[in-house]
Amino acid sequence: MLAPKRVIWRKVAKGKMRGRADRGGTLHFGEFGLQATECGRITSKQIEASRVAMTRYVKRGGDIWVRIFPNKPITKKAAETRMGSGKGNVEEWAAVIKPGRIIFEMSGITKAEAFEALRLANAKLPLHCKAISRESEKLAQAALVAAKKAKAEKKAARAAKQA
Repeated sequence: MLAPKRVIWRKVAKGKMRGRADRGGTLHFGEFGLQATECGRITSKQIEASRVAMTRYVKRGGDIWVRIFPNKPITKKAAETRMGSGKGNVEEWAAVIKPGRIIFEMSGITKAEAFEALRLANAKLPLHCKAISRESEKLAQAALVAAKKAKAEKKAARAAKQA
C-alpha cells in the first residue's frame, strides 16, 4: 500500500473539497487516462485495487502511471468510545481528489483495451470518473476555447448595444 515515509503533522483536519482541480488535469505520460468528474477521497487500498485490475486486464502489457498519492491521514476512533479524549489514531491514508484530476494514465495498448481497463479501474473507486484520450482532450480544449470566444463576443455585443 502507498503511504508517505515521513509527515510533518501526524494528524490533519478534515478539510473541504470544493472547486475543480488546479493541477494534474492534463495527460502528461500516456495516451489514455482516467479523469475524476466529482470530489472525493481515494484510499491507498482503492488505488492499489484499481492498479491491479488494470494490470491484470492488459496482462502486464503497456505502461501504467499512477498520478495520485495518498498523503492525507484519515483517523478513526475505536468502536464504542465516548466522545472527547482527543482525535483517533491514523487508520488509513487517502488522496483528496477534485473534478478534473487525472488519476491513472496508460499507453502502449489499443484504445479499446485501454478504455476497458480504465472502466475496470473505475469500478474499484468510490467516485465517478471518465476515460479520456489525447484526441478527446484536444477536442474538449477546442470546445472550451470556442465557448470563451462566444461569451466574449456576446459581452462585446451587449456593451455596444448599451452604448
